[in-house]
Amino acid sequence: MSPSLFLLLSFGGVLSLKICSFNIQSFGESKVSKPVVLNIILEHIQASWLLYAMYQAKATEKSITRCDLMLVMEIKDAKGTAFPQLMTHLNNRYRGRRPEYGHVISQRLGRKSYKEQYAFIYRQKLVSLKSVYQYPDIQSEDTDAFAREPFVVWFSSPTTEIKDFVIIPIHTTPDAAVKEIDELYDVYQDVAQKWQSKNFIIMGDFNAACGYVPKKDWPNIRLRSTASFFWITGDDLDTSVKESTKCAYDRVVLHGEKIIQAIRPESVEVYNFKQAFGLTEQQALTVSDHFPLCITVNAVQRSG
Repeated sequence: MSPSLFLLLSFGGVLSLKICSFNIQSFGESKVSKPVVLNIILEHIQASWLLYAMYQAKATEKSITRCDLMLVMEIKDAKGTAFPQLMTHLNNRYRGRRPEYGHVISQRLGRKSYKEQYAFIYRQKLVSLKSVYQYPDIQSEDTDAFAREPFVVWFSSPTTEIKDFVIIPIHTTPDAAVKEIDELYDVYQDVAQKWQSKNFIIMGDFNAACGYVPKKDWPNIRLRSTASFFWITGDDLDTSVKESTKCAYDRVVLHGEKIIQAIRPESVEVYNFKQAFGLTEQQALTVSDHFPLCITVNAVQRSG
């Protein structure tokens, strides 16, 4: 588990809900077996890394970036062992009878031999599962539009203003980013007919920048041109770890009046773990080539 992932997930606070997405590049056995990464996980994260981060931020635990629900992308875990290890490391840091965090993970998705998985890690005190749906991607007029079909999850969140929401995750293929982002419109239409929720979050690694989506193509992308979809993340966002690139690869799109009102644009946060931990670019890239992206859903307003 990367230091950024632990900090994103480990600290609670008020009952607003912080939702994050993180493309942990090529997450699998090879990553969790790297001595440097494991050293950060098992030794530094609880002591020196955490104290250093608190000192640098001059903050209490409550103000350290954390996540109550996280979408994890690019899981390449053919034997199915790396992700369970991540969950064990995470929950071992809590003493409750019930694991602090639950998870739901997709089947392995992809064409031919290349496969990935989506997963959601969620704080069970704040979020619960209502339903899951693996988008089939078998439209008669456009079969196999996605390299990795969205694994759609409907969550209940009683502490928030919206009570429930659906997340449609996506990790596009760079060369097909325009087509796949456009096809997300059809995924929304399908899920909206299937479930009763009015609150939708479409998030993940869109590869929506730096040449993969030319400016001339944006007007033809229905997810962008349809006014009811609110792109809460701007085109000038930088979620790339590499200093040589400044790219808004990762995005969040909202649909539904209540959820658009419940998530303020100023809550959008790119967690720069490279800067937070004083890492070199090479060290940061052992974690991922993407920074996590977070949004916050407003808590229920209590009277009195």
